[in-house]
Amino acid sequence: MAYNLLKGKRGIITGALDENSIAWKVAQKCHEEGATFTLTNAPIAMRLGEINKLAEETGAKIIPADATSMEDITKLYTESMDVLGGKIDFVLHSIGMSVNIRKNIPYTELNYDFFQKGIDVSALSFHKMLAVAHKLDALNENASVVALSYIGAQRTYPFYTDMADIKAMLESIARTFGYHYGKQKKVRINTISQSPTKTSAGNGIKGFSDFYDFADLQSPLGNASADDCANYTVSLFSDLTRMVTMQNLYHDGGYSSTGISAELLEKTQG
Repeated sequence: MAYNLLKGKRGIITGALDENSIAWKVAQKCHEEGATFTLTNAPIAMRLGEINKLAEETGAKIIPADATSMEDITKLYTESMDVLGGKIDFVLHSIGMSVNIRKNIPYTELNYDFFQKGIDVSALSFHKMLAVAHKLDALNENASVVALSYIGAQRTYPFYTDMADIKAMLESIARTFGYHYGKQKKVRINTISQSPTKTSAGNGIKGFSDFYDFADLQSPLGNASADDCANYTVSLFSDLTRMVTMQNLYHDGGYSSTGISAELLEKTQG
């Protein structure tokens, strides 16, 4: 059911790779709620994904951009404003990559070149997207920016290695930039700490399937799906949440507030 929550709003959605991506679901929900937007991803990711299918479904233009390049990000905003006919009302940052995780390198033995790459792609890209928008005055007053995070930024999960540090930086950028942008333009900036979700990125983490099942048992409501996350993201893009900013918002079925569930306790005793 759609409510026209984003009717007339213009946006930019990053990171939609395939139909399992949270960004893909967000794009579909934004379209259902009346928004127009552009889609973007790194050129190499676009070759591997199915973004053309999403663009056709939602009527969105694809603007390739390397999120680590200030030049590409500038082009993304200027072209998006031209295509959409005005300044931007919402932005989704759904960009994350860890070479150390891909190569199964333990946290205590990190390759620092890989670590720097992960920081640049997954966290500094967020600051760059905000900085370019600020410089170009590309966002409307009361615009909303959301980045996807994970509870590993707040608590230790051995399998999450350097992404834990990177996501902690992402959340800090949301708070600090959120203060400045809020004072100047009433732009709100938040992160969503999502449940383990069966996406291409999530499935690339060693032991993900077992942890997905663990989190599902731990959460009173079970794991939040990618569709659920898309709905929550739309609510943050809408005018209903104009006073919510600089927050890391847990969207995890209650996982983050549960010490241990009865189901998990039973399993340890069995």
